[in-house]
Amino acid sequence: MDYERKESSESSARESRIERVRSMLPGFDVEGIFFFEEANIRYLTGFAGSDGALFVGGERTLLLVDGRYTTQAKAETTGCDIIKFSDRTEGMAGTISDLRLKRVGIESPSIDLNSYLKLRDRVENTSLKPLSGETERVRMIKDGGEASLLRKAAIMAARALGETLGHIRPGITERDITSILEMKMREVGSEKPSFETIVASGANTALPHAVPGPREIQDGDFLVIDYGTVCKGYHSDETCTFAIRSVTEKQAAVYAIVKDAHDKAVDAVKAGIACRDIDGIARKYIGDAGYGEYFSHGTGHGVGLNVHEPPAVFERAEDVLEEGMVITVEPGVYIPGLWGVRIEDTVMVEKDGCEILTKMPKDLRIL
Repeated sequence: MDYERKESSESSARESRIERVRSMLPGFDVEGIFFFEEANIRYLTGFAGSDGALFVGGERTLLLVDGRYTTQAKAETTGCDIIKFSDRTEGMAGTISDLRLKRVGIESPSIDLNSYLKLRDRVENTSLKPLSGETERVRMIKDGGEASLLRKAAIMAARALGETLGHIRPGITERDITSILEMKMREVGSEKPSFETIVASGANTALPHAVPGPREIQDGDFLVIDYGTVCKGYHSDETCTFAIRSVTEKQAAVYAIVKDAHDKAVDAVKAGIACRDIDGIARKYIGDAGYGEYFSHGTGHGVGLNVHEPPAVFERAEDVLEEGMVITVEPGVYIPGLWGVRIEDTVMVEKDGCEILTKMPKDLRIL
């Protein structure tokens, strides 16, 4: 019975999402939209395959897949008809012809130019309207089911890192730590890492997107670990900075600056606050402390079925936070040739504050 209720709840959520897309069609002046982004198709139908096209029209919802995925699509989806194709573009053209569509939206970031031109040539009497960020924004506000999966992913991530920390000591390499952490992720149930795990030590911590290498951890290093797990498609994202064996006064002082900037930004998160204002709070605090030139990226981004999705949290961001949005808060200071510090949590926006989803403590910890 619990399984049946769960299935019914998921089906109801997908129907609501489809209806929300339908309500957007008049604003785009189209009769329907073709989606190609895997995350959007999964969000709207439940289909988790790696190839397909989803058409959402005023009355019909059609999932186009090839023969490899028809059985999977029938098992995973609700609220849509499954159409089998041998060539995706031809299948889309056939759908447009069968439904006699004159104005169709195309999720342009997720279709290559050749496919778009081929489709355009096949449906000469139909206007194709490229839609960019508009389609991905459908997923910005998370429902209760999504929130539950995001919480589970964050709990798994904390368990995996917690079980890894005991292996970290001078002499172990960045790559070895990465291997242990990713093994622990699998052991606690993660489908895969959310992204390419970052484990950086010493001067490598000054590189925001460092790649784990053969460097051995040394006494006095900062160690930055940026990682995440995946639960039924939903991602966690978290960064912890540790000190190895000892810490200098300057390291402790910079860590405290980044931690305070992080805390102030998190404390400001609530519905109605502009994303650029969250960025501004963290950026101003770090700048006032004399390290503004070393904060080289935005303060955060949305998280969900993709680890990076709207809304973005940076200086020129235009979005305003709404209840149910999930974002990261991740200020950092990176001093070239020395070391860097990044502290990141993922939070869910609430009416008067936020819920911190990620679970690892962010006070300075010496391993």
